[in-house]
Amino acid sequence: MTDDGTHPLPMLPGPDEAEGQPGALAWPDHDRGPVPPPEHQAADRDERPTRKPMALWDRSKFLLLIGLLFAFFVWSAMAGNPLVPLQDALNLTLEAKWWLLALAGVELLRQTHYLISERSAAYHRSWTGLFRRFDLRAARMNDWNRFRVARVVKLLVFLGLLSVVLGALFDVDPATALFELPARAFAVLPLILQLAFGFFFVMFQFIGLFWFLSKGGIDTYFPDDIKTRFSDVWGQDPVVERVKENMLFLEAPERIEERGGYVPGGILLWGPPGTGKTLMAEAVAGETGKPFVFVDPGAFINMFMGVGILKVKSLFRKLRKLAVRYGGVIVFFDEADSLGNRGSLAGAPGGQAGASAWSGVADGREHLRWLSPSVRSEVLGRGIAPSAGPEAPVQVRDRMMMGMGGGGSGTLQALLTELSGLKKPRGFLNRVVRRWLGFTPKPPPKYRILVMMATNMPEALDEAMLRPGRIDRIYKVGYPSKIGRMRTYRGYLDKVSHELTDDQIEKLATITPYATGASIKDLVNEALITAIRDGREVITWPDVLRSKQLKELGPPEDVEYIERERHAVAVHEACHAVAAYRVRHHLTIDLATIEKGSTYLGMVSSIKPEDQFTHWRSEYEADIMVALASLAGERLFFEGDNSSGVSGDLENATTVATLMEGYWGMGHTVASHGVTHRIGIGGGGGKPGGPEDHERDLLKGSLGERIEENLTELLDRTEALLADNQVPVLAVAHALETYKTLSGEDVIAVLEGRQGPVVDGRVYHTAEFAEQARRYHEVASAAHRGHSAVDTPLPVFHSGPLPAGRRILVEADRTNAERTADPSDA
Repeated sequence: MTDDGTHPLPMLPGPDEAEGQPGALAWPDHDRGPVPPPEHQAADRDERPTRKPMALWDRSKFLLLIGLLFAFFVWSAMAGNPLVPLQDALNLTLEAKWWLLALAGVELLRQTHYLISERSAAYHRSWTGLFRRFDLRAARMNDWNRFRVARVVKLLVFLGLLSVVLGALFDVDPATALFELPARAFAVLPLILQLAFGFFFVMFQFIGLFWFLSKGGIDTYFPDDIKTRFSDVWGQDPVVERVKENMLFLEAPERIEERGGYVPGGILLWGPPGTGKTLMAEAVAGETGKPFVFVDPGAFINMFMGVGILKVKSLFRKLRKLAVRYGGVIVFFDEADSLGNRGSLAGAPGGQAGASAWSGVADGREHLRWLSPSVRSEVLGRGIAPSAGPEAPVQVRDRMMMGMGGGGSGTLQALLTELSGLKKPRGFLNRVVRRWLGFTPKPPPKYRILVMMATNMPEALDEAMLRPGRIDRIYKVGYPSKIGRMRTYRGYLDKVSHELTDDQIEKLATITPYATGASIKDLVNEALITAIRDGREVITWPDVLRSKQLKELGPPEDVEYIERERHAVAVHEACHAVAAYRVRHHLTIDLATIEKGSTYLGMVSSIKPEDQFTHWRSEYEADIMVALASLAGERLFFEGDNSSGVSGDLENATTVATLMEGYWGMGHTVASHGVTHRIGIGGGGGKPGGPEDHERDLLKGSLGERIEENLTELLDRTEALLADNQVPVLAVAHALETYKTLSGEDVIAVLEGRQGPVVDGRVYHTAEFAEQARRYHEVASAAHRGHSAVDTPLPVFHSGPLPAGRRILVEADRTNAERTADPSDA
């Protein structure tokens, strides 16, 4: 039994393990072979020694039609002249309509040929070889084109027969009779029916308009139309195997139905954007032997109410026809959240959207990057802000689709009904004529329809849509694991020229923990653009790192700090980096920069070196110490002064401390503050009020005192840590001022005194550096207090060439310092 309480089915072979046909889906045993491709279907028909016997109706339907036409022409001859006897009418019809006898003779010859072929193997084999080339050519034709050609041929035959019959009635040639039909039919109608015809003609215009509007947004694909296969979906192997399993049930439904079960009819793929949900559906379309119908996200969003219902009815009418014709069909709804939610219009919780991780970017919370991913999620989703408390409800979606929901045209209700409504008998003759004749209508056939949906907002879907019977299986297409990311990187890197080793690809997968298939593809493409920009055609490791920095941080703003502010920002970020290196062992430093971005002055970001799903008190305490390092460091290095840049760090530290003390059982008490607040006995007592009351109650009383006590204790530990590491802080600050942006490896190289990818950290572990670094810091600190220029150039400690921009800045620092020291130059 799996974790979700379900019993897994036996392992099914992959596409390449099917017997007889590589890439075909098959069951473990061999009593049902793989579905043959179209070019082999004609050959498969030759396995029978004789032709398959025809049904009585198929053998006699054309002869019966010819007989009815002959009887009609005989009646027409007698009706035109009542004095003509039956024998003369027969003779006249035989003379005038001799081609009917010819058609009857051809049909008799054809049925004789079929009858002999059904009983003689040699006769059947000789004629099969004669028409083999035609059969193979027809088998290679696209199923959809064959269906459309057959439909056109049937329509032309019907119009031809109708024109012949009308020509006999109107005594004109068949082509003229067909065009005279509307006028003659209208002329013989009484006045009341003519008025009714006018009414229906006007109504037909509206019907035609709505029929035209109900088309579009739905595409049908047949086997071999799409080249994407499951082998092209990288990093999502568990979900791919589950989807394959559902396809196998569609191919062989009797395997589960004979045992009393039913074929799962719906799959929901949900997960973050870019993880491969639509690509997986495209692979299903390429692998399946059934028709694949793709529904555009905006197909059911229309200007006029009621058009959406027509589209739903038309879609499922088409699906039923395809399912009966081909034994099954797969329909895919992309961006299923666009279908709407009945509760969203009524204000019910089902229509609410969860907090998004992007909600912190708009208000400048780029400083969250130093937090671990889980803590960042808690800060954004449950952070304490003036407008919302931890228990405040999430915001209701601010968009409403026209024609969606309970107050609209009922598109969603129509879709729910079609997914699992009453299966009434189909067809006018079956439902009406058979019941009028006293017969019971035939029950509808079992329509093999597999519904697939994809969304990155599962909370926006209607609950009724997700119930078993409509959506039977829900699979999360989450961020790929490290192994999945490595496979995805290799797949995209194999398409370009590169010099990356297996160790570098593994490291790249490690430093991009939340990369998706789309972001990996984009990163590799950006690395290729970077290489081409530098005049190369081969991607190197520095190209990948530069592309990663560009994608994560965006291009830096073309501004420069004044010297004293640059040094203060560098010290601020260096304190974060040193604290992260010393105490936060569950994460590794990924990047440190003092290049100004759109919403930040500098940052230190960390990543997890391995996939981890649980978090501990010691880890959260380390996160808080890294956050408080900016405040402790500024007070330590600037004589008790600190900047407003620590406000975001204090907010994050307070949020984590509050969650530890009141929610996660990591404080002095055991009770959950979330529960006590909801029932009105926590946070100062009283009934729960609005967000403002909640925050006031949260920070007063014993809970607020415990939070402040914990933060003070961790701040003291952070101050002691930085006091013992003043030289390492100045070393990282100097490297940041020199290079502006450092990789995690270079930061560690500076702290450990070894050679890094770009920075030589050995020069920072000498007595000369410690002396000059302290002296430069004292000058910069004095300039900070006096709001004056720094009259000492930044010390130069590097063994390799600086980037071009940094060489200019270092020379400018030296020139400005010389001018400040020599008043005559001013």
